Amino acid sequence: MSTLDKARQTQLENIQTKTGKSIAELRTMIDQSGLTKHGEIRQLLIDRLGLSFGDANMLVHYARQTDGQSAAEAAGLLTQDVLREIYTGSKATLRPLHEKVMGVIDTFGAYELVPKKGYVSLRRKKQFAMLGPGTRGRLELSLNMKGLEGTSRLIAQPPGGMCQYKVFLSSLDEVDGELTGWIKQAYESVG
Repeated sequence: MSTLDKARQTQLENIQTKTGKSIAELRTMIDQSGLTKHGEIRQLLIDRLGLSFGDANMLVHYARQTDGQSAAEAAGLLTQDVLREIYTGSKATLRPLHEKVMGVIDTFGAYELVPKKGYVSLRRKKQFAMLGPGTRGRLELSLNMKGLEGTSRLIAQPPGGMCQYKVFLSSLDEVDGELTGWIKQAYESVG
């Protein structure tokens, strides 16, 4: 059994322990929900069962049979693999900050998380944010939205890019109401 398969099996066992439900019961719950979009099902599992984003995301893949070695190869790296890869060495200290930002985003509703080589893209109808390690030991959050005046914190980007603003974060305290408002505006703008 590969390391990926062992990790997935352990995660499935932990999910069953946390929820008190078998994989068959969890699949039935997903099927009976009537939901078809990955992000909506993931949010259902988070809301109803109190699962973390990672556990809910993996369970949706597993239940819908979009997981496994073949899916990993077809899609490139899985999200958790990308996060483990990009948050290593000197960047490892940024992972809790990444998780805190993701926790804020999870409260807004459904979205799709698309792992890239060095960051994750967050999408609804189109991309609303990118999140990953930046320069000088900071987390970089790029936001796709319009209509705000740039500031020293919300840095306006040159026209023509994928995102119009960047925010660099270096501490958990910076994930505050102002930042949450900007992320929510970007999330809602791609509706």
